[in-house]
Amino acid sequence: MKFSILTLFPDMFRGPFDESMIKSARENGIVDISIVDIRDFASDRHRTADDYPFGGGEGMIMKAEPVFLAAESVLEGRKGGRGEGEVPVVLISPQGRKLDQALARELSGLNEIVLICGHYKGVDERIREHLATDEISIGDFIVTGGELGAIIIVDAVTRLLPGVLGDLTSAETDTFCDGLLEYGQYTRPREFRGHEVPEVLLGGNHRAIRDWRRRDALRKTRARRPDLLEKARLGDEDLKTLAELEAEENRN
Repeated sequence: MKFSILTLFPDMFRGPFDESMIKSARENGIVDISIVDIRDFASDRHRTADDYPFGGGEGMIMKAEPVFLAAESVLEGRKGGRGEGEVPVVLISPQGRKLDQALARELSGLNEIVLICGHYKGVDERIREHLATDEISIGDFIVTGGELGAIIIVDAVTRLLPGVLGDLTSAETDTFCDGLLEYGQYTRPREFRGHEVPEVLLGGNHRAIRDWRRRDALRKTRARRPDLLEKARLGDEDLKTLAELEAEENRN
C-alpha cells in the first residue's frame, strides 16, 4: 500500500516511520510512504504556503495553490476520488468523520491514499471542496496539525495489512475489533507482589478460557465504555452475561 503525505513539516515523520512495525513493513515492501513538502510547490522565493484569511480574523490559512500542486504531483495526471482506479485524497481535519477501527479496516483495503495535513487555523475551503475526497478526524480535540493524525492513520492501517503482524489473529482480537474493549492479558510470573493470574487461564481448558475472556471483555466494556455496547455484535450468551454482571453490581 502506498501512502503519500502532504505536509508543511516533513521532519515530524522522521522518527515514527523509522521504528518498529512500520519500519519492518517498509523494508519488506508492504507499505511505501512518501513525504511531500507542500512548501516545495509555493510560487514565491520565500516558499509561502499560508496567508491571512479574507474577511479578517485570527490565524493563518493554508493556501490552495501549493496544496493542489503537491497533490497533483503525486497523482501524476490521475484523478483523486472514490471510484475504481481513483486515488482517495483525505484531508486530516477535526471536521472529518472520526477514525475508528472500522474506518481503519476500510482504509486497509485501498492500494493507495493521499493524506493532506492541515495546519494553522485551517485550509482554504477550496481544498476541502475541490481536492479532498474525504475528511478524517482522530478525535474531538485539537492538536498542532494534521501530521500527528497522519502518523496515527498510517499506523492503524498498516498493522491490518497482510504480512505486517507476525500473527494476524492478534489484530483480529484487539480492542474495538468486535466492538468491545479487549479482555485482560497476563504473562509470567504467575504471582507478582501478591497478585495472582486468574486460575482459569492456567488450566488449559480452551473453552473455559474463551468464555472467561469474553466475559472479561463484556465486563470492561460495560464499566468503561458502555456506549460501545449499543453497536457491538452481541449474541444471546453475551446478553445473558451482561444481565449477570448487572445483577452482581446491584448485589454489591
